[in-house]
Amino acid sequence: MADLSADELLEALGVEVTPVKTSALSPFEERVIAGFEDIQRFFEEHKRLPRNAEGQDIFERLYAVRLDQLRKLPEALAVLAPHDTHGLLKASPAAAKIDSLTEDALLAELGVEIGTSSSEDDITVLRHVRSTAERREAEEIANRTPCKDFKDFKPLFEQAERELKSGDRTALRFGRDASIAMGNFFILGGQLAYVAEVGDTIRAPNGESDARLRVIYANGTESNLLRRSLQRALYKDDTGRRLTDTNLGPLFSDESQADDVETGTIYVLRSKSSHPYVSEHRELIHKIGVTGGKVETRISGADKEATYLLADVEVVATYKLHNINRVRMENLFHKIFSGAQIDITIDDRFGNPVKPREWFLVPLHVIDQAVQHIMDGTITEVIYDTSKAELVRA
Repeated sequence: MADLSADELLEALGVEVTPVKTSALSPFEERVIAGFEDIQRFFEEHKRLPRNAEGQDIFERLYAVRLDQLRKLPEALAVLAPHDTHGLLKASPAAAKIDSLTEDALLAELGVEIGTSSSEDDITVLRHVRSTAERREAEEIANRTPCKDFKDFKPLFEQAERELKSGDRTALRFGRDASIAMGNFFILGGQLAYVAEVGDTIRAPNGESDARLRVIYANGTESNLLRRSLQRALYKDDTGRRLTDTNLGPLFSDESQADDVETGTIYVLRSKSSHPYVSEHRELIHKIGVTGGKVETRISGADKEATYLLADVEVVATYKLHNINRVRMENLFHKIFSGAQIDITIDDRFGNPVKPREWFLVPLHVIDQAVQHIMDGTITEVIYDTSKAELVRA
């Protein structure tokens, strides 16, 4: 019997030998599809198209610009036609655009630093897109599970987002500072991430130190990954960002600023008001302020000013400091104790209801601790826990 070829043998056994079609996507096609998948995920999650509007999340604005640009590229439309299951490419424009921005232009306008591109990245609509392989690698870093106590972390995310919009925090490209510590915020894969816990230091196989982290994500999930794994993921993610700490500005310095005073005084007042709530909690209700002059002058005529509860006050503590920015100092105190601000209404001298905003239900010894944290530069490491009436680690 003549020797049969492999194909002839398979055919004799009734096995189809139709050649398997191979379809290798070009880098351009891969990046177009990957970029469009980001937009599809946003649409499926939010049930609407992304909008490039002031106040919207930076990634939503990027997706809106990207969608508008994809609609203008015939070669992209041809690639995406089989993938457009929601008809996003045929829908009305994604949003009112700020002129006709590219992704780089939008990022630059939002103050996000970007590197220069190589010649092969001239199609800027695809520059900030990871390939499918890169995304799969990032997803394999750690499995995310539902965060059962997310309600405890949700206020932190909301505050971080407010501070990002107000400019108190900024988003910087990860790498200039590659450190990761408890309390840090990052943007990874379009998600805000918070480092809630850092475990004991361990020795990695390569001999370098590492630690297990508990990372909480803004979508209510968490992961238990190694610090170096998070660093690698942030490095590889083109949109990976570190959120800076809140911008408190210089409180103490060797050089004078426009709003600085050579010698300043932090003062703590206690009200002598007969208001029922004040009378009941008199030992705990305090007003905190900063002045460049004499405290006595500052509080003279307190019984005629609504900000002093239309009553005389008692000075219960003062702290002398040098080169203080008074505005920032007062704002810092009010920010630390914002959760303990009292909510009462009194009538001013003309019978008009007013709500004094600068009185706080905080024990005097806690205020003293806050001053010490400010003086040694560790104030950003603590927050005021109203349930415990004490400062705790952030």
